[in-house]
Amino acid sequence: MRKERLSAATWWLILCGSLVLMLSFGIRSSMGLFMQPISEANGWGRDLIGLALAIQNLAWGVIAVIAGGLADRFGTVRVVVAGAVLYALGLWLTAGVEQIWVLNSGAGLLVGAGVAGTAFGIVLPAMARAVSEAQRQWVLGIGTAAGSMGQFLLAPVAQGLIDWLGWAGALNAMALLSLTMALLAMPLAASDRGMNGMAEIASPEAFRDTLRLARGHVSYWLLTLGFFVCGFHLAFITVHMPAFLGDAGFDAKVGAWSISLIGLCNVVGAFMAGVISSRVSKRLVLIVIYAGRAVAITLFMLLPLSLTTVLAFSCVMGFLWLATVPPTSGLVATMFGTRYMATLYGVVFLSHQIGSFTGVWLGGFLYETTGSYVAVWWSGVVLSLVTVALHWPIREAPANVMRAVTPST
Repeated sequence: MRKERLSAATWWLILCGSLVLMLSFGIRSSMGLFMQPISEANGWGRDLIGLALAIQNLAWGVIAVIAGGLADRFGTVRVVVAGAVLYALGLWLTAGVEQIWVLNSGAGLLVGAGVAGTAFGIVLPAMARAVSEAQRQWVLGIGTAAGSMGQFLLAPVAQGLIDWLGWAGALNAMALLSLTMALLAMPLAASDRGMNGMAEIASPEAFRDTLRLARGHVSYWLLTLGFFVCGFHLAFITVHMPAFLGDAGFDAKVGAWSISLIGLCNVVGAFMAGVISSRVSKRLVLIVIYAGRAVAITLFMLLPLSLTTVLAFSCVMGFLWLATVPPTSGLVATMFGTRYMATLYGVVFLSHQIGSFTGVWLGGFLYETTGSYVAVWWSGVVLSLVTVALHWPIREAPANVMRAVTPST
């Protein structure tokens, strides 16, 4: 069946939403490149800097739930604008940082809050509301792929800025860049009016009823628990991969291009995950993705480390990287609809960010304790297999329909 044609205004909304995601994820994905420069400038261990970036991920997750509720209640634009301002402030505070509390406040709390207001949990629901149900997974794939494109484009740009301006100057330049997200947010206001062009009123009663339905929904909580592992993988690799490769004797540019290549391959992986999950079981797509990650990390650990294996691993992980987002967010929409999707996806994403906190912090802690990242890599394999088991019993159906049929089954 052919998809209905989108209006010019809807295409403009999708474009601007994609650019917001591109900047939000591109800047954030570059933060690992600053670990070694900040460490060398201040004599700090990677555990201290890793803790700041772990705080960033945890703040992102906690504040994403609040930001989702605010976006559902008061509109998307206000949340994205506030997020862009906090993002810029956090990067500016981190530039030239000399005190741990400033690092934790800037790169940690403020940047985390900024990403929470400008990333998937806020922008993807806005994009999903702007199109029909038949087009939803396709649009979620486009938005997710845009975030990956930002990672591909901005990681080498950030490394180039570090080489040119120094790490402090690079952070100041990225702070200015993050402010452009406030302007790009303006077309997203149309999504709050829904497909029929009418403003959708947020009913407190309907909101509470939806939350109560989610609270007792087993499949929703299995999905939430599984997303912890996605965050563990992504944050650990994003933050620690450049340092891991530097320890192995690779040039700093290899770490930057590894992160960039992951982003490039995920442009394809995320978009295809959106397309495929519109045709087959979203649960099955997630099972394949997590099983694939377990295989990829296992081979990366067992094979001799070389430029070839680094690039091959980056490509494979790239295809699987944010490919989890379209089927995960799509399952939330399938279970509960899109009206309060920002809040409900925010809860799922909080689990993702607790996993991110764990991956980043554990990576730094075990490195300083053992001098190696090996234990964290193997932990990622075990967690992948656990997540495959968690996704197996998920039921892919509207929550109210499942509740209605449960007594008779």
